[in-house]
Amino acid sequence: MVLIALVTALIVFLSIRFLALSEDLVNEKLTANINSLKLYLDNGEAASRAAAVSMAQNVDVIKAIKERNTDELLRIVTPSHDLYHINYCTICDDEGSVLARTHEPENFGDSVANQQNIKDALGGKVSTYFEEGTVVRVSVRTGSPVYDADGALIGIISAGVRFDTIDAVKELQALFKSEVTVFFGDTRIATTITRGGQSIVGTKLDPRIAEIVIKNKQEYSGDAEILGENYKTFYMPLLNARNEAFATFFLGISEADVVTVSSKTIRDGIILALCGLAVSIVLLFFIISSISEPIAKLSGDMDLIANGNLKIDINIKSNDEVGLLARSFQKVADTIYKLLADINVMIGEHEKGNTDYFLNIDEFHGDYKTLAQSVLRFATFSMTDHLTGMPNRRNFDNRLNWEWKRAMKETSPISVLIIDIDKLKNYNDSFGRQQGDLAVQTVAMTIKQSVRPSIDFVARWGDDEFAVLLPAADLDSAVSAAEKIRVEVEKMLIPCAELKGLNITVSVGVGTQKPAPGDTIDNFIAMADSALRKAKEAGRNKVIL
Repeated sequence: MVLIALVTALIVFLSIRFLALSEDLVNEKLTANINSLKLYLDNGEAASRAAAVSMAQNVDVIKAIKERNTDELLRIVTPSHDLYHINYCTICDDEGSVLARTHEPENFGDSVANQQNIKDALGGKVSTYFEEGTVVRVSVRTGSPVYDADGALIGIISAGVRFDTIDAVKELQALFKSEVTVFFGDTRIATTITRGGQSIVGTKLDPRIAEIVIKNKQEYSGDAEILGENYKTFYMPLLNARNEAFATFFLGISEADVVTVSSKTIRDGIILALCGLAVSIVLLFFIISSISEPIAKLSGDMDLIANGNLKIDINIKSNDEVGLLARSFQKVADTIYKLLADINVMIGEHEKGNTDYFLNIDEFHGDYKTLAQSVLRFATFSMTDHLTGMPNRRNFDNRLNWEWKRAMKETSPISVLIIDIDKLKNYNDSFGRQQGDLAVQTVAMTIKQSVRPSIDFVARWGDDEFAVLLPAADLDSAVSAAEKIRVEVEKMLIPCAELKGLNITVSVGVGTQKPAPGDTIDNFIAMADSALRKAKEAGRNKVIL
């Protein structure tokens, strides 16, 4: 009888414990959804930026903008929606007037120059913002300037991901298994919540919550009532370029779902208690086994993690202390695995020549973030010349390999300039190494300011040499760019009283090729190197092709 009483008491305790844990499960689910929502928005920003920047460098897009060909622009950019996971794209001329837009292809000619991402792009800057509009009410948009082969601004590409449609909130509902709403101001414009089979679009946000989220621009979590039903909620403001909270994301789990989980837990506890009364001895044996076996499994899984097997599923789903411990270890393993995976992705992107790709350290916290910051600093250091701050030789080789493959695929020309600072050794011998370093830095800045921004790629090639990669540039454009660099350097004065206006000059070797199967990068570079030698043999301060 004592044994039965002890078993009964134990089962009642577990039932109460399970009831409390059902509430914890709902809270954990909401917390996981919040993190997933923020990652979803980050991915939207990255998608819009990748789409805008890539399309702005597309030679067909550049040609169509120069020709003001609306139909051709729509034909080129529309497939990018699926490729980059964006929803819409707007193409403008160099004054901000719309040439084409994919979300309203029949409408164009109006001005969108007041949008912040368009303003920034007209000023030569790539920028990404959460913004509102008259048609697309809530979205994230990136504006990127479009330059022609001469480096002149000819238009703007704006790409965006929408959050204000029923399709967007339904997609998030399927991902998060919770209700999702998007507010514009304090009004619901897209929601998965229905009453009587009807959407509640158009209803207002609770004024108390609106005060916190919209006016004070703060996140809010807690219990809230929506049309008579209680929810465990999370509200997150979206800030536009003017740092105004113009929209709000809502995630909610209804109290009915919580009650369902709790009721099932209590029912299972009662059934378990009745079974315990009937088979108390067997149940005691089962309880001992259920504790010892998960601990033994958890110990084995931790040994695997310690030996480097981070891609592991600690399959202990219980809601007791062992289960909580298992989930904690799983989070540790997943975080380390993600960090290593992101590092490998960054390395892979750099090896492909995508040197603008870097590890997102904001996804990590604590010591993990410190480690990620150290990796990012090392990656930046390993791809950058310490004296000029420019990409180094390794960085240039990666980018050249990437652009070479793209030029071969698109059957477009590619050019390279190999630039040598004339008689830098003599300069160092006369005025010292420190002044020589200043000369190298000033030449580097002059070269960078003489080429097309966001298109051409400048790197330090050696002690007294630089290399400039000119994608989609034919021979005439390459020679023109080389001559511009030579003239600008010749006009340059190094600030030093001892020099009394002595000029620094450069010799430039030009190589241009339209890559075809069988062509090699080595021969391409050798072509420019040979031209550089001829420039120096011809007396220096020359451009030879």
